[in-house]
Amino acid sequence: MQKRDLNQPEPRMYEIPDDPSSSKCKTVLVLEDNVIFADALKETLEQQDYRVTVVPGGAEGVQKILVSDFDAIVCDMVMPNFPGDMFYRAVHQTRPHLCKRFVFISGYQDNPKVAKFIQEVQGTVLWKPFEMRRLFDAIETMTGRSR
Repeated sequence: MQKRDLNQPEPRMYEIPDDPSSSKCKTVLVLEDNVIFADALKETLEQQDYRVTVVPGGAEGVQKILVSDFDAIVCDMVMPNFPGDMFYRAVHQTRPHLCKRFVFISGYQDNPKVAKFIQEVQGTVLWKPFEMRRLFDAIETMTGRSR
């Protein structure tokens, strides 16, 4: 039997995933002016291993997308001062590759302006209230991540 030097640490084992990019934590930008709902979205998404950034409106959202890429953007359509459609158009002008990563959320299903915009951009929309599973499905489809 061979003596082991007690000062030498045990060798460590590391598991390397087949696809290293799949292990990367996916990032989600949430634009929601209702603080309670935004916190609930953040907490729920983080429980599913997403890295979440929450902002209360479009102006703050533009600041975030100018410095970071996001795997998905969850965007409320109706926010004061800088609503979802304006934010989308700003993203289209500055970071157009992010436009295909939007999941719009709205409680205004009967609002013709909201419905027309969603139809124009052929966006994914979830009407409030929605089941969180539907949001996970939309984000997972968008990011190519599955659980």
